[in-house]
Amino acid sequence: MFEQGYALWTSAKRLILNNRVREIDYYPNERDLTACGTAQKALHERAAAVTREQFGNKVFVRGVVEISNFCRQNCAYCGMRRDNRALERFRAGSEQIARLIVGHVPESVTDINIQTGEDPVAARELVLPLIQTLRRETKLGISVCLGTLSPELYAQLRDAGASIYIMKFECGDAAEFARLEAPGTLAERERHIHLLARSGWFISSGFIGGLPGQTLRHWLGNLELAASLPLHGCSVSPFIPGEDTPLREFPPASADWTVNCIAAMRLMRPAWVIPAVSALNLAAKEGYRSGLRAGANLVTINLTPDQLRGDYVIYKRDRFIMTEERVMEAMAAEGLAPSRQGLADFYNCGAAPVPA
Repeated sequence: MFEQGYALWTSAKRLILNNRVREIDYYPNERDLTACGTAQKALHERAAAVTREQFGNKVFVRGVVEISNFCRQNCAYCGMRRDNRALERFRAGSEQIARLIVGHVPESVTDINIQTGEDPVAARELVLPLIQTLRRETKLGISVCLGTLSPELYAQLRDAGASIYIMKFECGDAAEFARLEAPGTLAERERHIHLLARSGWFISSGFIGGLPGQTLRHWLGNLELAASLPLHGCSVSPFIPGEDTPLREFPPASADWTVNCIAAMRLMRPAWVIPAVSALNLAAKEGYRSGLRAGANLVTINLTPDQLRGDYVIYKRDRFIMTEERVMEAMAAEGLAPSRQGLADFYNCGAAPVPA
């Protein structure tokens, strides 16, 4: 896969950035991902400089609401896997969530991400009416993270007012994808990403770094696959062993490799929107700050009601919840400020992915 990815990379040497064209002359290697000490600091500073060149000192701030933990998938790394009988399942009411967002969304938030387990029922019966309400009563940009759905449901969600779809591929190696019982197949995941892109969605993806049994080559393979897809953004989350999963006894991923991977993505794709994920707070000494320092430019405030949040278990019930206060403190400590331009508006103004 490495040879194919590198060939694809070299055939797409130019990136369109808001009506500008910039040469891409970087591709990550093993030394970058394992950098430490002075070499790591230099890598992160280089990535941060590219981020400031593209985005200034502004960081996109979005809110997330998690409205269903039902899931038809059985991913070995996720606490919401369908075989987890210890989890109390819920579907929130769309009116309850709409009232929460319309009346109480923090001022810094410009966009909302609506997230569920892979639950087509919730997508049809809860997410669709929620999007319609938010589009009617707010100016918030709307993204969704709902897994693979039918083309008809994708179209309904977009017609209702969502414009960004988060479709994570999680693992860029087909054999590993199957071993970890990741959702569907890797080929299916890629097909849906291309389908969404052709349908006019702005696409963000992501993967988990350091899953059990994976090597440095898998980290590089994830970056190769991400580079080949028609994406506007991508995340990397460090593997955290989930309490109610088959992988609970395995060690967590390297925090250093994770933040190095963020820096590598920034240098690889200067115009991507790259999140500092909440799992960094469980893996890295300085959590969000380490991600922002390495080139991340999106943070997320968790707006899920307290009574529901405890059962939305991706890794552990003892989650590090990113509140507005924590997010603002992390940004301020790194000399950053919230962007007043929303993420959806930024994409609509012409940010473009490398053609795949």
